[in-house]
Amino acid sequence: MTPAPSRTRIKFCGLTRRADIARAVALGVDALGFVMWPQSKRAIDAATLAALAAEVPAFVTRVGLFVDADPDLVEQCAPYLDMLQFHGSEPPADCAGYATAWIKALRMRDGVDLHREAERYRGASALLLDAYRPGVPGGTGEVFDWSRIPATLSKPVILAGGLTPDNIGRAVRRVAPHAVDVSGGIEAAPGRKDPARMAAFVERVAAADRVRKAAP
Repeated sequence: MTPAPSRTRIKFCGLTRRADIARAVALGVDALGFVMWPQSKRAIDAATLAALAAEVPAFVTRVGLFVDADPDLVEQCAPYLDMLQFHGSEPPADCAGYATAWIKALRMRDGVDLHREAERYRGASALLLDAYRPGVPGGTGEVFDWSRIPATLSKPVILAGGLTPDNIGRAVRRVAPHAVDVSGGIEAAPGRKDPARMAAFVERVAAADRVRKAAP
């Protein structure tokens, strides 16, 4: 893995409401994710994306999540996004086909070779590692075995999959990822974030960073 960052970046995903965006920004969250996959309980359409993206201030990254999407949809959404996140079976050439930086999500199914995938998706800004459940491209709420992440992976790792305020400190100390990605773990209901859980998540990432930096 690339060297551990001095601070773990945080992405809140599945944003659907202005109030949740304002709260995330106030907490200092680095990136906000908008789900453009219609089958998700947290999905929004392009018009809603445009309205919500306008609420995001400078230096907070707006990320659009796509699953084997029609290129026309990606192009329609791209003006309101700073980064694309591909959660389906998109080949590298398709991910790189837009004038926008991108992340490739990988589901940690048995036998996945992360070194090979890092080379295959070498144009990605990072790899997002998520739990695997057949037929579900993400948002499972499940944790995978973090020991499966190689220490020498050439791409920055965004850790996802079942993260909550209760386990995020352990995740940061164990994996030392570049960033962490949470959705259901900070919700009161799908698409509705819980302010107390949002704050607790951010606080516990910061506390874990302090512990990790203090370790000999």
